[in-house]
Amino acid sequence: MHDTIDTADGPMRLFTATPEGAPRGAVVVIQEAFGVTPHIEGIATLLSQHGWLAVSPTLYHRTEPQVLTYDELPAVMPVMQTLNSEGIIADLDATFAHLAAQGFTPDRTGIVGFCMGGTVTLQTAATRALGAAVTFYGGGLGAPRFGFQPGLELATHLQTPWLGLYGDRDPSIPVDDVERLRAVVADASVDAEVVRYPEGQHGFNCDDRPAVFDAEIAADARQRMLDWFDRHIA
Repeated sequence: MHDTIDTADGPMRLFTATPEGAPRGAVVVIQEAFGVTPHIEGIATLLSQHGWLAVSPTLYHRTEPQVLTYDELPAVMPVMQTLNSEGIIADLDATFAHLAAQGFTPDRTGIVGFCMGGTVTLQTAATRALGAAVTFYGGGLGAPRFGFQPGLELATHLQTPWLGLYGDRDPSIPVDDVERLRAVVADASVDAEVVRYPEGQHGFNCDDRPAVFDAEIAADARQRMLDWFDRHIA
């Protein structure tokens, strides 16, 4: 189901997956670079099957196209480069306000993001006290993205219990940066964990990208995500 909510820059579509019965809490699912794809909607649906109200905001709502196919990689960068920290934060504010109006307090709210959404998730975990956060292969650890601080700097300020899932065969995220991240979050004031998959590529969780998808890794990573939310969200 798609809802539309108001943001500082106009209306934004919000994919919503509703569980049967009363939700245990809410989880915001942050899109990958290709947009709120069927894969991202599938993650939201998976979360709803485990009792969570899951919503995925369309961060590309200011531009067209809002969803790109996986064979349109050259077209992704110009669209992604239209995003900036102010717009992303405004969209997150609107999304969290939408959930708060339904009774979901921050401690009953989680966030998970993929690819560029993983970067946004780490930033959110460093600036908001939510129930839990999970990053799948979010880049920008050593360099700023979208106007946010580099991930290694953001990680020194974690306010939300955070889980990071990374693949060693991801050419966009050096293993050395992931290990530096592990060392940084070891001193966090909240629960934090970094998991590396030696055979994981960028997008290892995306079953719509057979060239990089790994069913065994994806199953483990998704279970870790579910366990993290079970453990930390009130």
